[in-house]
Amino acid sequence: MNWLTNLIKPKIKALVGKKDIPENLWQTCPVCEKMIHHKDLVENLNVCNYCNHHFNINPKTRLELIFGKEKYDIIEIKGSVDDPLKFKDTKKYTDRLKEYRKKTDQDDALVVASGKLDRNKIILAIFNFEFMGGSMGKSVGEGIVQAVKISLKEKIPLIIFTASGGARMQEGIISLMQMPRTVAAVELLKKNRIPYIVVLTNPTTGGVTASFAMLGDITIAESGSIIGFAGKRVIQDTIREELPSNFQKAEYLKENGMIDIVVNRKKIFSTLSSVISHLFQKKI
Repeated sequence: MNWLTNLIKPKIKALVGKKDIPENLWQTCPVCEKMIHHKDLVENLNVCNYCNHHFNINPKTRLELIFGKEKYDIIEIKGSVDDPLKFKDTKKYTDRLKEYRKKTDQDDALVVASGKLDRNKIILAIFNFEFMGGSMGKSVGEGIVQAVKISLKEKIPLIIFTASGGARMQEGIISLMQMPRTVAAVELLKKNRIPYIVVLTNPTTGGVTASFAMLGDITIAESGSIIGFAGKRVIQDTIREELPSNFQKAEYLKENGMIDIVVNRKKIFSTLSSVISHLFQKKI
């Protein structure tokens, strides 16, 4: 807590009334701990003005960032079955799905859409980390396969924005099967020389990293994103060695040859536009 929260906010509320002051008027950056006005944060594409920390954003915001408002078509993901294993832990899996569907207004953790990036038509798939940590189950795998099929049919690039904790445990072996399934799908794009680009956002881990996420023709990452398979502490405990402080950060992975480009969110549109134009000219 700081003087802004303890002193200024109560005084504002006393002057204009509690109902007139939204609770989310200010947001604290988890990295530098500075208070940021929500309007400034939105205008800066949810990037901290002080330390460049990239806050998570929802698929709708990303769609508008790439395509513009209402200039895209959502593609329905078909063929998915809820709760194939009749799974239950502290609550039923079906109840969890209902809870997250209400919270995010999405059927599952992946949104697929088509539209134009500058002059080039593309297929765009975006993970939503707010939906069960962006975990990959059958619906997500099906969405990626469908996106690949449309990309192949129309001979247009596929771009995937990842944000995931990995495979979804409530679907067990079915979720793990999505790893080879999505790998096989994106390999078809390579064989047919259709551009496939991955944008890794914070965080991208587990089975998503171990499958289609690291197979792009060009691999881009947002600044500061955590990218890896197992967590840093798990790796340290296993190898019994201290790892660098920036281990698994996008910048560290670029230095070590695992990522092609690290970019600020404000430049993601221009970067993708340049990459797509270049790949089409080269006819990869």
